[in-house]
Amino acid sequence: MIENNETIDEFLARHADEVEEAVRKAAALEIMPRWRRLAAHEVDEKAGPHDLVTDADRKAELYLTEVLAALLPGSVVVGEEAVHDNPASYEAIRGEAPVWIIDPVDGTRQFVHGDPGFCTLVALAHHGVVHASWTYAPADDRLATAVRGRGAFLNGERLYAGPPEPGRDLRVATSHPDYTTDEQKQVLLGLRTPGLAPRSCGSAGLEYLAVAQGESDATAFSWEAAWDHAAGILLVEEAGGTHLTRSGEPFRITGGNELPFTAARDAATARQVVALLSGGA
Repeated sequence: MIENNETIDEFLARHADEVEEAVRKAAALEIMPRWRRLAAHEVDEKAGPHDLVTDADRKAELYLTEVLAALLPGSVVVGEEAVHDNPASYEAIRGEAPVWIIDPVDGTRQFVHGDPGFCTLVALAHHGVVHASWTYAPADDRLATAVRGRGAFLNGERLYAGPPEPGRDLRVATSHPDYTTDEQKQVLLGLRTPGLAPRSCGSAGLEYLAVAQGESDATAFSWEAAWDHAAGILLVEEAGGTHLTRSGEPFRITGGNELPFTAARDAATARQVVALLSGGA
């Protein structure tokens, strides 16, 4: 718990390992025992056939909500599934209290299909600033962490995105067609140009990790739900990358962004992607 009016940074210095333990335990207790073992009654649709939720999503979020709120008294939790049940709870991201932002299973469709491309995302933010993030891919036990000003790490090894290799097509993960409007699809067509190799994204959290690792060059996402982006944008930042919206400003987890936006390995790549999304050359 926060003691003697300590700052968020001081809290993280004392408790980051406990957050990591909570993320790992949520996966071990509630997610992995259900992977490739889901019964039909454990999977439901939310907004449609491409918007799925499982018992693993619900139970992992409940576990993390209880543990993290107790770890940081006075904090609040914004979780994807809780917001689905009570949309007004999303407003806590703009409030005065420190906020845990949780996506218990990012890539639920992959999880349901037995694919390993899913992860658990947790971020700690305050006044719209993301201070720390945890991206855990339990199927292959990869944990990426970032603390603002202290770097990004994958299983303890420092991450450095670095600039893209000169002369090679830029690899850009874009919003999946199943989740985009006709207008958004039209904007994303700007990336279908020589020098770029766009493809539909999988788990947003793992796409951010790929950028932070330098395995992908950029993203182009057309939605702004904070649980999909908060952990990843800090991970990319701390690996030396950046993020940019069509307005030329950084992405804000509090909303009101001009979409689509990009997270990229370096500033030049971010500017190039945004120019193409904006109809520029």
